[in-house]
Amino acid sequence: MKKYKPSFNKPSSNHRNNEDQGVRAKKHLGQHFLTDENIAAKIADTLSYNGYEKVLEIGPGTGVLTKHLLEKDAEVHVIEIDTESVEYLESHYLHLRGRIHEKDFLKHDLGQIFGQEQFAIIGNFPYNISTQIVFKVLQMRDQIPEFSGMFQKEVAKRICEKEGNKTYGILSVLTQAFYEAEYLFTVPPSVFNPPPKVDSGVLRLRRKENFSLDCNEKLFFRIVKTSFNQRRKTLRNSLKSLNLPDNLREDAIFGLRPEQLGFQQFIELTQKIEPYAISSN
Repeated sequence: MKKYKPSFNKPSSNHRNNEDQGVRAKKHLGQHFLTDENIAAKIADTLSYNGYEKVLEIGPGTGVLTKHLLEKDAEVHVIEIDTESVEYLESHYLHLRGRIHEKDFLKHDLGQIFGQEQFAIIGNFPYNISTQIVFKVLQMRDQIPEFSGMFQKEVAKRICEKEGNKTYGILSVLTQAFYEAEYLFTVPPSVFNPPPKVDSGVLRLRRKENFSLDCNEKLFFRIVKTSFNQRRKTLRNSLKSLNLPDNLREDAIFGLRPEQLGFQQFIELTQKIEPYAISSN
């Protein structure tokens, strides 16, 4: 497959100042531009580029990561809500013409870009919408075999956390039910402009070969969310709103707290509840 190359020379420095590029980071958009070329290259390498031909980068800014993606064997698209960034990309990345989408990722119908094709997602994600990005990926899991990028370290760790830990929660269970989640490396604030107040973390999600759950998936989502909304309580108490019969609630699993259950146990819990949930509807 043809490789798409950027139309400008690579800077000699390993760091870039986005203000020099005429693009200002906007606080209301949660922008912290990555300036380190080596880290950008490492992030670009987190995808396998196998099983799909197209990659979508969210929030490319001035293209520090984009440049390295364009060196890969993939058709790169970018989606950016910031007009200044879009104007910069259009004038400096001529090979991206027609593949720069000035849209809000959370609101845009990605089917207008990719149809039913498989594609990967990557990016240096704005902290303020990063969890919403993951939830949209989960909704589109049929089309997204791979996902990687940079989050606030705490959020990245939470997504990859295993049961039995305090940071384990809704996002951990729902993500790991469909994807293999791996925390890759930590990134310090000093490589961003402006620098955030916390460390960042890069993770990778690879969709499981069998990513269909052996239960009612809508009910699974509801049970996970309801359980963790009162995470200090046992499931017997946190799931009271489901109006389950007493004999079911006597099952040993209902004596556990949600953080004690892995995603497979939540599937089993859903299977136990499903006949009663269906009959009550």
